Amino acid sequence: MWEDILKRKSGRRGKKARKKRKKAKPKLDCCAKKVKRTAKVWPSAYASGRVVQCRKKGCANYGNSTK
Repeated sequence: MWEDILKRKSGRRGKKARKKRKKAKPKLDCCAKKVKRTAKVWPSAYASGRVVQCRKKGCANYGNSTK
């Protein structure tokens, strides 16, 4: 009787404990990777603004200066 109560309180089923599943991390797109490399603080309002600008221009064109 007491063993059943202790098992319920501890949250274990028999001898094996429940395994927690890891949450999948969202993958960063090209622009987010580019900005994350150069930004001092991630995430920040400044960095997210740069990601928006990169997405407007396109990842291949962002950061290339034009004269």
